[in-house]
Amino acid sequence: MKNYRITVNGTAYDVTVEELNGEGSTASAPVKAPAPAVKPVKKAAAGAGAVKVTAPMPGKIVAIKAQPGTSVKKGQAIVVLEAMKMENEICAAKDGVVASVEVSVGDMVEGGDVLATMN
Repeated sequence: MKNYRITVNGTAYDVTVEELNGEGSTASAPVKAPAPAVKPVKKAAAGAGAVKVTAPMPGKIVAIKAQPGTSVKKGQAIVVLEAMKMENEICAAKDGVVASVEVSVGDMVEGGDVLATMN
């Protein structure tokens, strides 16, 4: 047995390695890390607005800036999406009223997912 200290991203790990000398050892494929959980995003509700506000990229919802019933102007933020450690305001494409918000803070979304709808 040999003891090693391995540092990954600034965190030190103490590990013990057993040397098998070829006896009974079998090669195994590397273990792949599990994919991060992605919550399915709700599809727009039947009473939702005609204009869909969609995610331009995958990321995490960190803030909801406009609730259903809120009047918004073109360019006004509706949702804040964090992607690659940057916060991106997802804005209204036109003047209108937010009909529905389809996500919650903490939701993981994919590009193209509906975040909100407007009338």
